[in-house]
Formats: sequence, structure tokens, C-alpha cells
Amino acid sequence: MSTELELMRLQNDALKNESLRDELLATRESADPLSAFCKTCAEHGYDISIFELADMGQSFCDAMLRSVNGGGVEAPDGWNDYYEMFFEAIKK
Repeated sequence: MSTELELMRLQNDALKNESLRDELLATRESADPLSAFCKTCAEHGYDISIFELADMGQSFCDAMLRSVNGGGVEAPDGWNDYYEMFFEAIKK
């Protein structure tokens, strides 16, 4: 399954399961939040790695900029940060 689909599945499950959501939100307080997030994902059966999260955002931005006739100069801030967008989506 692609990382994007795994992240969408995790988001849907976190919105339905308060303890999962709280556990994921708690990873942000860790000394290494991305590693803690990916470890928690793995513990719950979601296959998401740090590299895949970064690559997913970069690939999305690259595709968006290539789609602009003549090529875009730079992407708007936040377009490539699926990690932050995930947390915004599960906050209540």
C-alpha cells in the first residue's frame, strides 16, 4: 500500500479512535518526533517511514511545479509537509 493511502487510513482511524489519536499527538512531544511517530505507526500496523513521508511531500510539490506552464519557481509554504497536515487534520 502506498504511504499516502496508509496515512489516509491512519487519519481515518485516529479520528474514530481517541486513544490512537492521543498516542499519535503525544509523539510530537518526543525528543525525535518523526521517529516516535513512525514507531507508533508501526506498532499499530501502519507502514509509514520518515523517508516516505518526506518523499511523499517532495514528490507532490515537484509534480505541482512541473504542471505549471513554464515551471513554477517555488511551492507555497506547507504544501510538502504531509506530517504537519496529518496532525492538523486529527486535532479537535
